[in-house]
Amino acid sequence: MSTRSEHPTLASAQAIVAEHADLEQQLADPAVHADQDAVRKVNKRYAALGPTVAAYRTAVAAQGDLEAARELAAEDAAFAAEVPALESALTQALERLRVLLVPRDPDDDRDVILEIKAGEGGEESALFAGDLLRMYLRYAEQRGWSTELLDATESDLGGYKDVSVAVKSKGTPAPGEAPWALLKYEGGVHRVQRVPVTESQGRIHTSAAGVLVMPEVEDVAEVELHDADLKIDVYRSSGPGGQSVNTTDSAVRITHLPTGVVVSCQNEKSQLQNKESALRVLRARLLQMARDEAAAAASDARRSQVRTVDRSERIRTYNFPENRIADHRTGYKAYNLDHVLGGDLQPVVQSAVELDEAARLAAVAGQ
Repeated sequence: MSTRSEHPTLASAQAIVAEHADLEQQLADPAVHADQDAVRKVNKRYAALGPTVAAYRTAVAAQGDLEAARELAAEDAAFAAEVPALESALTQALERLRVLLVPRDPDDDRDVILEIKAGEGGEESALFAGDLLRMYLRYAEQRGWSTELLDATESDLGGYKDVSVAVKSKGTPAPGEAPWALLKYEGGVHRVQRVPVTESQGRIHTSAAGVLVMPEVEDVAEVELHDADLKIDVYRSSGPGGQSVNTTDSAVRITHLPTGVVVSCQNEKSQLQNKESALRVLRARLLQMARDEAAAAASDARRSQVRTVDRSERIRTYNFPENRIADHRTGYKAYNLDHVLGGDLQPVVQSAVELDEAARLAAVAGQ
């Protein structure tokens, strides 16, 4: 038996090391580069496996150093003195590798479609939905992602009754750095506590907005749509207050008859562009529904995102009088709400990432 196969963690990583080597050969093959979609998929997988392979090599090297020191210690006491430090280095390397071997979310390298909907609170909720949109747009800008507004229904005071935006990474993101890997934790009900602009007595009100995050469908064949299953209506787009903002029937509403999912888009002036945007959102919703159903069928411990906009089903509270942000799932709390709304969202997201990783590690340990 080889040295590297003696430790179970090293043995568990060898399939990934072999796959990584195979992908490297594929990337060196000119024939693969003739298909840009294939190259993109291979590049993504190769990058995703990179950290695990690097950790494996570090652990193998640490094990080799320790074994060499133990052998030489019999002849030279100086080597014996190095053994404790080398044992510690090997333990750390193996733990790092073990963490990386925990099964990851297969969608973590995807882009996302993010929807924000006003809920309880009327105009104040719509204004808060606008605040959330700006927060995500600034966060995306900080991370070097691109954004595309797919559809928006504005309120009378400049907020949003609902808005959809696509968030895309540029190039091949490092593992854990793609939009879905970070933004998937934003799905749920966000509660705001502040004095609304419509409040004349200075009283603090509580309202809510709902956020839905869905992985973007990379290949249209991934979610099959049949014309017979789609009911497509066209109508004139409207602005705040319901007034018509277009003299042609450019807005599009698509109903997926088998599931009852309805998607509307009116942001573009072209009916064709609105139809394409609506189909993108529809595919993303159907993919997310399939993921949720699969997770439920497998009794997955992860909770699906909250689809309602009830204030009692909140994941996070934004308290303006105290400048406080509090995540109710992770226990994260800070008094820099102004910075978070300005796009400094990573510490809040990181608390969810770490909680998720801890749960995955615990699940693996309990198997």
